[in-house]
Amino acid sequence: MSKGYFFSRFYLWLLIGVLYLPILIIMIFSFSEAKVLGNWTGFSTRLYTSLFSSNAHHALFKAMLNTLVIAVIASTISMMLGTVAALGISKLRERQRKMIAFFNNISIINPDIITAISLFLLFVSLGVSQGYTTVILAHITFCTPFVVLCVLPRLSSLDSNLYEAALDLGATPGQAVRKVVIPEIRPGMISGWIVAFTLSIDDFAVTLFTSGSEGLETLSTYIYADARKGGLTPELRALSTLIFVTVLLLLLIINYRSTRQRRREKRDSVAKR
Repeated sequence: MSKGYFFSRFYLWLLIGVLYLPILIIMIFSFSEAKVLGNWTGFSTRLYTSLFSSNAHHALFKAMLNTLVIAVIASTISMMLGTVAALGISKLRERQRKMIAFFNNISIINPDIITAISLFLLFVSLGVSQGYTTVILAHITFCTPFVVLCVLPRLSSLDSNLYEAALDLGATPGQAVRKVVIPEIRPGMISGWIVAFTLSIDDFAVTLFTSGSEGLETLSTYIYADARKGGLTPELRALSTLIFVTVLLLLLIINYRSTRQRRREKRDSVAKR
């Protein structure tokens, strides 16, 4: 075994440990009633039962509900807008397509704080009352470019003759898009929805600047306010564990479905030969 191979493997496992060991520690101590992380007081599921209690930690439960509602609405609308935008971009000439893709990438790499301040100033200048609506609009704004980025590769690999063949067979443009194009790019749309959903849940800066003073809280703003008080609510460990496990299961299901689809396509291509 060469030294280069050993150090590359060591670096890989070190990187994995740095990324996932803190999450593993949180998951372990989510089954303890200890208020301080690292102080094991015995196995208990009290944090999980307390998390979903209607009386205890009502603010945390409400913040979690707000986060999920905003994320679902924003990611769904972003998926639809991003898909329509990607369809339009794919029909442009190459030079125009590159220019639009360039501007789309700028909004992706643009720092969140710049986007947050820009949207805050926009809503203030328009006299829009900040709250649920402005947060959802802000999340749609910064999530849509990521959906475009997920859908465009699927469109670039799509045979344009399929759409034209559907039109020749009597389908209207709308029917051709719904029954031919959409099924082909659906994996990209689903990936875009998941990316948008994750970004919406994770966002802090944009939410903080556009939520106003009506008391709207999401998980990120709740955790920020909780940390400023001198500590974190122990139930956050249980909530973090549930979110991580849910995302992990979704990824496993999507990867399993993608693997099955690739195998099916491979069998079909072999059978045609």
